[in-house]
Amino acid sequence: MHNKIAPAILVIFAGLSAFAPTQRLAAQGTEEKSIVAPAASAKFSAIPNAPECFAVAVEKGDPTSGPSVLLAKFAPGCVAPFHWHTPTETVMLVSGSLELQMKDDKPFVAHHGDFVYLPAHHVHRATCAGSSPCLVFLTSEAAFDIHWVDAAGQEISLEAALKNVKPAKASPPKP
Repeated sequence: MHNKIAPAILVIFAGLSAFAPTQRLAAQGTEEKSIVAPAASAKFSAIPNAPECFAVAVEKGDPTSGPSVLLAKFAPGCVAPFHWHTPTETVMLVSGSLELQMKDDKPFVAHHGDFVYLPAHHVHRATCAGSSPCLVFLTSEAAFDIHWVDAAGQEISLEAALKNVKPAKASPPKP
């Protein structure tokens, strides 16, 4: 009896395994295409409601309508005063020294490879410290927006936010 069951089980497994490669191939066919975007070919442009010293290159998605990955460039000394975003934001520093400060916290200077996660509506500011531009990967889980705030947390215009900012002093270049 055992001799008849073993071949039957083998036939069933063989039949099922014939479908496995087809299912894997079908799944591969529905995946997104890969993206390779050298930083040297990034096309930076200004974005509405942001300081002139800040520009972005869209790497993936559409930041005006949904999730996106951006390569952002802060000029040396560029300050993005206290603000918040509707979606969560992740930040990974590519180059430069970016001083980040969360409301009511001490500033933190991020360097190459450092990672920061900012929940939705989390008030923060950023300053590109040093004499080199700051390149930063930013990801957003939804349409990207910027809400500038005053010391009391009330929304204000970009112009009003920039009036209260003292430009960061660029550090002298290292020998």
